[in-house]
Amino acid sequence: MHRFATCVGVSVCLVLVTAVSEARAGVYGGTIESASANKIVVKFRSTAKTRAFLISNGTRITLNGRNSSMSKLKPGMSVSITTVSSGRVLRVKAGRSIGTSPSKTRKPTTPSTTPLPSKRPELNAGVAAGEWPQFRGPNRDNISVETGLLKNWPTDGPELLWTARGLGEGYSAVSIAGGKIFTMGTQGRDQAVFARNLANGDVVWATPCGPAYRQGTGNGPRSTPTVDGDFIYVMGGGGELSCVAAETGRIQWQKNILREFGASNITWGICESVLIDGEKLICTPGGRGATMVALNKQNGDLIWRAAVPGNPQASYASPIVATVGGVKQYVTFTSNAVIGVRANDGRGMWQDTASANRTANCSTPLFYIDHVFSASGYGTGGALLRLSSSRNETAARRMFATSDMKNHHGGMVIIDGYLYGSNDPGILTCIDLRNGNVKWRDRSVGKGSLTYADGCIYLRSEDGPVALVQASPTGYRQLGRFDQPNRSRRKAWAHPVVAAGNLFLRDQDQMFCYRLKAE
Repeated sequence: MHRFATCVGVSVCLVLVTAVSEARAGVYGGTIESASANKIVVKFRSTAKTRAFLISNGTRITLNGRNSSMSKLKPGMSVSITTVSSGRVLRVKAGRSIGTSPSKTRKPTTPSTTPLPSKRPELNAGVAAGEWPQFRGPNRDNISVETGLLKNWPTDGPELLWTARGLGEGYSAVSIAGGKIFTMGTQGRDQAVFARNLANGDVVWATPCGPAYRQGTGNGPRSTPTVDGDFIYVMGGGGELSCVAAETGRIQWQKNILREFGASNITWGICESVLIDGEKLICTPGGRGATMVALNKQNGDLIWRAAVPGNPQASYASPIVATVGGVKQYVTFTSNAVIGVRANDGRGMWQDTASANRTANCSTPLFYIDHVFSASGYGTGGALLRLSSSRNETAARRMFATSDMKNHHGGMVIIDGYLYGSNDPGILTCIDLRNGNVKWRDRSVGKGSLTYADGCIYLRSEDGPVALVQASPTGYRQLGRFDQPNRSRRKAWAHPVVAAGNLFLRDQDQMFCYRLKAE
């Protein structure tokens, strides 16, 4: 069986410095002072203090992303320790000493010399103006092509054009194409996909597409419809995949990807928004020998399946396309790593664990000029990988890892080589991707999801406020802020969308449309 290449780089652990005087759940990072069969002593970088952790038989040990043992761990290695509330060590992630070359023939690139271009690639030219056909926009990068938008908002925010109701429960954002808005929600005992009129929010059609997903943190679908020409592709919280006619709402074909590929559901339900690439539909069941699959979008038939060592479950992110050196691949977050799978045959080419946690990897990776940035919450953080291709294979090399972008599920955006996103516990942060340095931080709006349009970040706090922030590495500058009316009692986790000159916000049963252009 083909084994994925695991990338090694300059920094191989994410550091979360925290008080360690009492037993509690957390992630602790530093360097190894000493290690034996049942104990590891860690020196914390910022305080120079040490702490001993007891290792049990059930502790998972990895070295440079591969399963290992305590006997392989040496003083000076970087390490992160994950503990549960009782203080028991759940996981030890170790790597080479900082500055140590991962091989005799390949020297790692240091963050200060990362050759990251400052210009972003062109957006998808095939998408009509004013459309937002899938989760995170035309290129799945949270970037809108809209221009001529308001650069300052009135005190009570931009003009509210209309409010639509009757969308049920769920965290689906919206997709926009052909004069319609598409989203998902619950309808009685069913989950459903809805089409609304772009001009006024009126009902066009509503189609049940499976049993309603119910879960204690919130009921309803989690994914956003993907529009491809005359059809829409939607995924329910229980893995129900449907192809629906955009004009009529009639179901063309259906299948459950968990049942078909021998996978089990994840803790908070399938959240993936499927990717359409040419004739292929890409999704991540997380089954044995089928971590990722490519299906024929016309009928759902299998084209290929990608096996990943260890058969990791799906996570809560969505796949993206990355083409490097002529090699097209699909990049996504599984339950334990970011992976790259070759597009034409499903061959796994690389994986990296630096930005993965063992609870929930939710934030979809970003591709930016031969680089991939990924991040997760739960005390972990992010990592920048540089991809390079040769002989129809792609390798990934870690440029740096950072604890300054613990992005939970609000997403991130890269503009001119600078990355913006919420770093838990709710700090909007700007990072220079050339070296991982933080340019600024601000916590005035709180943790939220974002998108970019016309020089500005649109940040939607999960607690309600919406802010307009200048996208500049020179400092935080807020250009407007307002509170959405009639907030539901649930967290506002659906991402904001800027398209057709308007801002769209989904909040459970309601959807709001705000005018962003001056008349």
